[in-house]
Amino acid sequence: MADANSPAVQPKTKGLFIKTYGCQMNVYDSERMRDVLKPLGYEPVDAPEQADLVVLNTCHIREKATEKVFSELGRLRELKQETGGVLRIAVAGCVAQAEGEEIMRREPAVDMVVGPQAYHRLPEMIARLARKTGDVLETDFAADEKFDALPKSRQVDGPSAFLSVQEGCDKFCSFCVVPYTRGAEYSRSVDAIVAEARELARQGVREVVLIGQNVNAWHGAAPAHDPKGGEWGLGGLIRHVAKIGGIERIRYTTSHPSDMEDDLIAAHGEVEQLAPFLHLPVQAGSDRVLKAMNRKHTAEDYLRIIERVRLARPDIALASDFIVGFPGETEKDFEDTLALVKAVGFAQAYSFKYSPRPGTPAAGMQLQVDEAVKDERLARLQRLINDQATSFNRATIGRRMKVLFTRKGKREGQALGYSPYMQPVHVDEAMHVSNRMAEVEVLDATMSSLKGRLVEAAALA
Repeated sequence: MADANSPAVQPKTKGLFIKTYGCQMNVYDSERMRDVLKPLGYEPVDAPEQADLVVLNTCHIREKATEKVFSELGRLRELKQETGGVLRIAVAGCVAQAEGEEIMRREPAVDMVVGPQAYHRLPEMIARLARKTGDVLETDFAADEKFDALPKSRQVDGPSAFLSVQEGCDKFCSFCVVPYTRGAEYSRSVDAIVAEARELARQGVREVVLIGQNVNAWHGAAPAHDPKGGEWGLGGLIRHVAKIGGIERIRYTTSHPSDMEDDLIAAHGEVEQLAPFLHLPVQAGSDRVLKAMNRKHTAEDYLRIIERVRLARPDIALASDFIVGFPGETEKDFEDTLALVKAVGFAQAYSFKYSPRPGTPAAGMQLQVDEAVKDERLARLQRLINDQATSFNRATIGRRMKVLFTRKGKREGQALGYSPYMQPVHVDEAMHVSNRMAEVEVLDATMSSLKGRLVEAAALA
């Protein structure tokens, strides 16, 4: 009989390799999968060849997402054969949600398929797999159950961390699969978010990035200590998180124009920790195309929001997303998009050619745009965006700003950090400020990054 005072038997260490595709939500989910599997003895490794379990955490947004997953699974099948079948393979994320049964049918090497709202059940699925009992496909929508089941502690690397506050989307843009793969909008409670933010701060995190498929749709009951009571929007949550000791910078992504409430706009001017940076996707500048996309806003609506945000925070940097070649887009529609870009002036922007997603309304629309026309329009748009990004970056030369240093640069002794405007900043002889904020003077700029020097080093010299 074991001694009651003897230490508990620790599980055998096993290698875990997670390959993450896509958005910030998937990065967060991968980190939480690691936390969920840690009690079973799984520890991260650097390559699939070192792993006992490989998880592909997939994204369904980009073109040919499913084909890319099956291509990767083909390579993993060979690796599994080399291990005599010992290697376990799991497919998670949005492709798993949308194509789960097809994955299990088409690729027998896959042991488990788990959707983005069910990965907290991975330990149970692994146990069922070992016993050869029960289902190894979990694609239920249960966001509240997931967050309740996740470990309270998190293992984080570095001074910046994602914090999921909202999942799902109710907007049903005609080009987007998110409502079908992530489900309806769900907001975590204030108490749960603040508890996780405090845990991150305790581990040395200095920047918290609040994330969601439609993060500014977040809403929740005000805590008991709030004399006003009622319900908070994202602005109220940001004000609350900003009070946590150690949190020096707050960001949020990704937003929808329809949910830019007055209080959230005001927070940009009132909360010191809230970064002067807003990623607000518009997708197109043509009202006709926006209506076909079911975006629920016009180009003028978007421009009015930008004007109000700039009144609240004049130095704010703006980023957006654009789709070119949406079904029925004419040259005039595309010129309207270019006009909107010129009117706003973006520090960053992400632009893509439209590609049909099976099951979405846009996939069956008439007047699909020729690929050559899409290519030409995308090139014109990206030239304009790149010119704006270069101008924005060059305008920061000579300025001093707080930079959060997150990792080593490419050169010996060089550190890489991010400005309040999400610009990568390279600084030589700066490794001693890793994982913290430091003031930097900007010396030079390109389209994609800045070069600077530490102000404290210059003062010492």
